[in-house]
Amino acid sequence: MKHVQYNQHFGGSCEIWDALRAAAEADLTLAQTIVERAGVIVQSADSTTCYDERGARYELPKYVLSEPTNLI
Repeated sequence: MKHVQYNQHFGGSCEIWDALRAAAEADLTLAQTIVERAGVIVQSADSTTCYDERGARYELPKYVLSEPTNLI
């Protein structure tokens, strides 16, 4: 997982950002559980756009959701 400054986000809940970070670093099954338990609604198929139960929007860059393919 790439190092990302999740604490420098804009808006939303710190708890949701923490859950999104944990989900991005977990395997798929655990990530789904984390997202569901946190009450996160995944809007886009690539998981880059999410909402919490209060309607706050969370945008994740694609590079935090996948491993790099261009590194040796």
